[in-house]
Amino acid sequence: MVSFPSPTMIKTNGIDMAVYEAGPKDGIPVVLCHGFPELAYSWRHQLPALAQAGYRVLAPDQRGYGLSSRPDAVNQYDIEHLTGDMAGLLDAFGIDKAVFCGHDWGGIVAWNMPLLQEKRVRGVIGVNTPFLRRPPIDPIMALRAAYGDDMYIVQFQKAGEVDALFAKDVERTFRFFMRKNAMTQVEFQAARPEQKTLALIQAMARDEADWRGDPLLTPDEMKVFVGAFKQTGFTGGINWYRNLSRNWERMANIEEKVKVPGLMIMAEDDIVLPPKMSDGMEKYVPDLEKALIANCGHWTQQEYPYRTNAIMVDWLKRRFI
Repeated sequence: MVSFPSPTMIKTNGIDMAVYEAGPKDGIPVVLCHGFPELAYSWRHQLPALAQAGYRVLAPDQRGYGLSSRPDAVNQYDIEHLTGDMAGLLDAFGIDKAVFCGHDWGGIVAWNMPLLQEKRVRGVIGVNTPFLRRPPIDPIMALRAAYGDDMYIVQFQKAGEVDALFAKDVERTFRFFMRKNAMTQVEFQAARPEQKTLALIQAMARDEADWRGDPLLTPDEMKVFVGAFKQTGFTGGINWYRNLSRNWERMANIEEKVKVPGLMIMAEDDIVLPPKMSDGMEKYVPDLEKALIANCGHWTQQEYPYRTNAIMVDWLKRRFI
C-alpha cells in the first residue's frame, strides 16, 4: 500500500479543505484535482513521483469530498465555487501560480482555472478530460437527447435517488466503479446503440458476477475509499453534476481560450471520456501536447501510474524550468 501524507486543513472560499502535500516548498507547485467518486487519495501514486522530481505537490479533497466541507445548497458546487476553492488553496499556502492537473471532474476544474482564475495558472494537465467547449444547448438536454433518460448524468439530476442507492452499500458501489479491463474502445464502438447509453445505474443493478472487468484497487486501497464515503455519502460529489446546467448559463460570456501550456493525457479505452473528445482542442488550447496511454480505462492515474507519472514529469521538466 502506497503511503500517503497526513492532511493540512485550510480555509478557502468559505469552506474547510483537507490538502495533502509532498515535495520541496520551493518546487514549482502542482495541484492535483480528483474526480467522482474519488478523493485526493486517488493521486497516491503521483504525489511521491512528482515530489521526487522536485515539484511541490498539493492534492485536495475537493468540496463535498473526504475531510473537506460539504455545503448543503446545490448551487454551492458550481464551477465558480470549485475554481474559487483552488484559488483560495493557493492563497492558504502562499502560492502565486500553479500547474493544475485534473482527472474526470477534476479535469473540468483544471481546464476552467485559466478561464476563471487566469492569473493563478502556469499550465494545465488534463487526464482523460479534455477542454470542453460550452455546448450550444443546455448540456443535460443534450445528454438526454443523445443517450436517453437512463444515461447516468441525466439520472444524477434527480435529487436524492442515486445518492441513496450508492450509499446503501458503499462497498458494492466501489466494487462496481473501480474496475479495469471492462471494455475496449473497439468493443464499445461496435456495440448496439441500446448498449451505448451509459446506463451505469442499470448496469450496477445486475448480479455482480455479470459485471465486466477486474477489480482495480487492493483491499487496503478499497478500505480508504469505502471508509471515507461511508462517512460522507455521495451527495457532495453528485452535486457537481447537478450544476452542469447552471455552469452552462454562467459561462455564456467567458472567452474559450486557454492561454497557458496544456498537456492532454488520453486513455485509449475510456468509453466515457474517449480520446476522440480531444480532437480539435488545439483551437482552444494553442500550446498543447497530447499523449495516449494504450489499453487504459477511465481510472488512468491509478490504473497505469508509472506511465502517467512519466508523461507528466517529462512535460513538466520541458515546459517549466
